[in-house]
Amino acid sequence: MSANLAGLIDGPARRLRDRTAVFDGDRPVTTWAGLAEDVARRAGGLWSVHGIQPGARVALWAHNSPAYLASLLAVWHAGAVAVPIAARLHPREAASLIADCAASLCLTDDSLAGGLAPHTSTPLHPLGGTDDDLGRAEPLPLVPRAATDDAWLFYTSGTTGRAKGARLSHANLLATASAYFADVAPVGPQDCLLHAAALSHASGLFALSFLGRGATQVLPASGGFDVDEVVDLVDAHDRTTLFVPPVLLRRLVSGAGSLDSARLGTVLVGAAPVRAEDLRAGVGAFGPRVWNGYGQGESPNTITAMSAADVAASLDRPDRLTSVGTARFATRVRVVDGAGRPLPPGEVGEVVVSGPTVMAGYLNRPDATEETLRDGWLHTGDLGRFDGGGYLTLVDRAKDVVITGGYNVYPREVEDVLAADPAVADVAVIGVPDEEWGERIVAVVVPHEGADLDPAALDARCLAAIARHKRPRAYVVRAELPRNPAGKVLKTVLREAVDPDREVTP
Repeated sequence: MSANLAGLIDGPARRLRDRTAVFDGDRPVTTWAGLAEDVARRAGGLWSVHGIQPGARVALWAHNSPAYLASLLAVWHAGAVAVPIAARLHPREAASLIADCAASLCLTDDSLAGGLAPHTSTPLHPLGGTDDDLGRAEPLPLVPRAATDDAWLFYTSGTTGRAKGARLSHANLLATASAYFADVAPVGPQDCLLHAAALSHASGLFALSFLGRGATQVLPASGGFDVDEVVDLVDAHDRTTLFVPPVLLRRLVSGAGSLDSARLGTVLVGAAPVRAEDLRAGVGAFGPRVWNGYGQGESPNTITAMSAADVAASLDRPDRLTSVGTARFATRVRVVDGAGRPLPPGEVGEVVVSGPTVMAGYLNRPDATEETLRDGWLHTGDLGRFDGGGYLTLVDRAKDVVITGGYNVYPREVEDVLAADPAVADVAVIGVPDEEWGERIVAVVVPHEGADLDPAALDARCLAAIARHKRPRAYVVRAELPRNPAGKVLKTVLREAVDPDREVTP
C-alpha cells in the first residue's frame, strides 16, 4: 500500500474536480482536476526528460509560484525526494546544499538560474514560462512509496554552523498534516491557504493539510509579502489562513486596518520567538485567530503550540502568553537535565521530543544523527521549562547561553526587556570573550526609523527588570540583524562580525 504524499490531492480532484484549486493573485490558474493532471504530467516529465527515478533527490530553488506548488507534488508523484531550498540564499549557498544532497536535478526560475549555473554542475530546469515543458509530458501513474521513504529533505536553519539535511518521510509529513486537524482547526473546501511566506519552509508544510481537504491555494502575484495585496486577497475568499513569522505579523497588524477579520481563518505564527505585545496586537487586530507554534525542521511545525483560544485567553497572563503552549497531537515533550532525566515544572533543561513527526535522521551525518536522536528522543538543543499546567516556555538555544562570571544568562530574557523600549525595532543579545568575566554581554540593537537610542535609558530599563549581571555591558547599533531564511537571527554571524571594543555605543 502506497503512502505517497502526492495522493493527498486524489480526493479533491474527484469530488471538487471543477472547483478552482490554485490562484495566482486574483487570477484562477487551475481546477482540482487540472492540478492533478498537471502534477501527473510534470512527474512524467521528470521521468522522461530528466530520467528521475524513485528515491532520487530533486532540489527546488525558486520563488513562490503555482508552478512551484505543482512541481513539489510532482516530485513526490514521481517517487523522488523533494529538497526545497530558500530562494533568498546566495547562489553559492544554494549550490552547496544541492551538492550536499547529490541532487539529480534542480528546478529553478529564470531570476535565479543565471546566478546558480556557474556554481553547480547539477542540471537545471526552468519553473514556469515557455521553456517549462514538464507539464507537456505524458502523465505518469502515481509511483508507490513506503511510509518510511524519504519525502522532504529539510535543511536546518544553520544558525550555529553548517546546515544539515533532516530526512522527513512520507509518514512524518502525513502525521504533521493530520495534527493540524486534531489541534489547530478544521479545514474544508471553503478555506484557502494564502502563501505569504516561502513554500520552501513552513508555508509549504502547512499546505499539505489544506491540499488534502480541497482548500484553495493562493499564491500572491507579487511573489512576496505586500500588506495591501494580502488584504485584497483575504477579502476575495471566504476564509483565509496564512503563516507569518513574527516580523511579518507586525507588518500585517500595522498595515491591515481595512482587513475584514471575519474572513480570516487562522493566523499561524512561528519560526522565531514571538513577543507578548505582538500577540496582543494580533488578537486586537484580528480577534481570537492568532496561533503560535513551536517546531523545527527535525519535527516540522509540530512540537508544541498555543492554540488561538489559548492566546486569546492569556492576554492578561504574561507568563502564559510568552509560552509556546502544550504538546501537539500524538507528540510527547519533556524537559530534561544533562543525563536525560525529566525535570519538574519550573526547572530549566533541554527540550526533547518523541512522536510520529520526528525525522529519521540527518542525511549522511551519522554522528550528528546519533547525537540528536538519543534513547528514542529528539534532542532539540532548545532550553525551556514547563509550568504546572504543561505549558512550555522556551528560554534560549543551549548554544546561545552566555556564561559571565560563572552565571548563566539566557539572551532571550534580556532581549525581551530591551524590545519593550519604544526606540528599539529589533535586538539580539550575544556573548563575546572577556578576559575577566569569561564572556561579556553585548546587545546588538536596531532602532526604529528616526528614533534616538539612548544606551543609558536601555541600561536603566534592564536594571529595573533583571539582575545586574544580566544587563549588557555594551550596545552596538545596526541597521538590521542577519537572519536565515526562516527568520531566525544568525547569532554566529553576529559574534563574528561584532567588535565591541571598536563598535560599541558608549
